[in-house]
Amino acid sequence: MTRILILDGHPAIGSFCGALGNEYARNAESNGHEVRSRHLGDMRFDPDFGTSDFSKAPALEPDLEALWQDIVWCEHIVIAYPLWWGGHPAKLKGLFDRILLPGKAFKYIKGKALPEKLLQGRTAEVLVTADTPGWIFRWIYGAGTRKQTEKQILAFCGFKPKGYHLFSPILGSDDTARGKMLRRAGELGRKAA
Repeated sequence: MTRILILDGHPAIGSFCGALGNEYARNAESNGHEVRSRHLGDMRFDPDFGTSDFSKAPALEPDLEALWQDIVWCEHIVIAYPLWWGGHPAKLKGLFDRILLPGKAFKYIKGKALPEKLLQGRTAEVLVTADTPGWIFRWIYGAGTRKQTEKQILAFCGFKPKGYHLFSPILGSDDTARGKMLRRAGELGRKAA
């Protein structure tokens, strides 16, 4: 079966993003997939890259090194995160800045506009919670974070995007609506990779 990594990209423990990721994981495991989970809220690292020179990149803290090993291990990654100010929470963006480095996630080739993708052969799926209704996210705001996440982060490094799933609106949702969202995440887990 498939090796799946689930990254709960909410900086707080016990979020609805975490619940969606857990439901995805539970259902993927019940179908025989091997699942590992990481929670951004548990991870300790400096999200500031701190230099403009990739050759002077700071060493990865233990939590980032462990996550990197899980990225190398996985065949499919699921990232769950909340939509904050139209994008990723700062700590999640900092995680991408720190861990997806040249020579590891991609490699610049002299004379080529785009780098070699060093994480090819893997797929990715994204679960996003938002207070913004889906039609506003897509038609009014232009789904900028979707483009950034799928094209400029995941595909840039070689992950093949397999789905970007918006769970909204969270604000004002009741137990019935959230239960439906959890069942939807579980169904995605059942159909995983």
